[in-house]
Amino acid sequence: MQYREIVAITGLGGLFQLVASKQDGAIVRSLEDKVTRFVSSRIHNFTPLESIEVFTTGDNVNLASVFKAMQENEAKFPLIEAKSDNNAIKSYFKNVFPEFDEERVYVSDMKKMIKWFGILKTNDLLIFEEALAEEEAPVEEAAQVEEAGKATEEVKEAKPKAKAKAKAKTATEGEDAPKEAKPKKATKAKKEAGTDDAKEAPAKPKTTRKKKSGE
Repeated sequence: MQYREIVAITGLGGLFQLVASKQDGAIVRSLEDKVTRFVSSRIHNFTPLESIEVFTTGDNVNLASVFKAMQENEAKFPLIEAKSDNNAIKSYFKNVFPEFDEERVYVSDMKKMIKWFGILKTNDLLIFEEALAEEEAPVEEAAQVEEAGKATEEVKEAKPKAKAKAKAKTATEGEDAPKEAKPKKATKAKKEAGTDDAKEAPAKPKTTRKKKSGE
């Protein structure tokens, strides 16, 4: 029996091990009296403990995190009875898990958690590593997705550079290099340019030399 097999069932007190699922319900075994029975899903709802979250002043935490805090502080703050008065219940959780959101976590929920913890302890099921690992998994997956996105962007950026290098290489090899102007066309251009210059240049004025007297 493992922690992930444990479920709470509405309308039934205590905790149960999910033995087998049926189309219209499930076969469960009580962790208190060890009685195995069929429970109809038409009347009751099944909630795995590992799927339950608890309100805190920050982000919600898995119920396993609260159980672990209760377990680690048990030497300093012994588990009290679920039948204790409300003030004693609140004081207990303020000591073992002060992050509780007092406005959204009711005393009835706290009493239920105390009872469940006692049942898990009796059945040696205070092992929550697997449930806590699943709680941290989404964070790791998000990091992996982010890294994958960066890698994709790097590939996209690298493709244009690779194409530019390929074109440069092809041009160097002479496949796409521009053809040089033919010498004949260049000579003709120069001649035409010279002819135009000659046409446009103003004619030099004629000069006459005055004859000296006696010549």
